[in-house]
Amino acid sequence: MRQRSSRVGWYALLLIPFVGLLLPVYLTSEPPLWGFPFFYWYQFAWLFVSAGLTWIVYRATGEGRP
Repeated sequence: MRQRSSRVGWYALLLIPFVGLLLPVYLTSEPPLWGFPFFYWYQFAWLFVSAGLTWIVYRATGEGRP
């Protein structure tokens, strides 16, 4: 049972991108980054953050190991 409860904490990391994209912080066009409005680069940045967090959770929980 200990192993299952420790996995829940790792899976909670997957909620970070979900919450980050629900926040209304990107309802502005400032500050631009390389000419892109904040709305676009904020969402694009979450793509990499989400992929990184998914990889971390995958490695930490041992999913896919025999």
